Amino acid sequence: MSDVMEKLMTAMTVIQSVKPPHIPEGADAMTAIIEWGPGDKGAPPHRHPGGPCFGYVLEGEMLFELEGEAPRVIKAGEAFWEPGGDVIHYSDGNNREDIPLRFLVTMLCQPGVHMFVIVDGAELEQRKDRRFQKGQS
Repeated sequence: MSDVMEKLMTAMTVIQSVKPPHIPEGADAMTAIIEWGPGDKGAPPHRHPGGPCFGYVLEGEMLFELEGEAPRVIKAGEAFWEPGGDVIHYSDGNNREDIPLRFLVTMLCQPGVHMFVIVDGAELEQRKDRRFQKGQS
């Protein structure tokens, strides 16, 4: 291994490795920093129909919940991802009442498809059986 490659391998820490879905020709990618104040519930239930999202918590703690998965806390220095498409993202809110939450997210999107869509109450009711329930394994 060359000195340059050895230096790069020593400097790099892998925080997440996933097999992403196919990314279509002409797709857009957008990277943003989201900031929620202490106790902020974050975005309302939504989906990313155009493609997957990859993120990293910069500071604070996020309460993260995707359709069909148990809610979990993602802390500063940890990564997350969601497949996008039809999956509802229920929570990206601040898990703490005393400190802000800042996270970076990169969203990939097919041409001609919305990157972010809020899910209405009627659809939430219709799909409530797909949401994780306590006691479910």
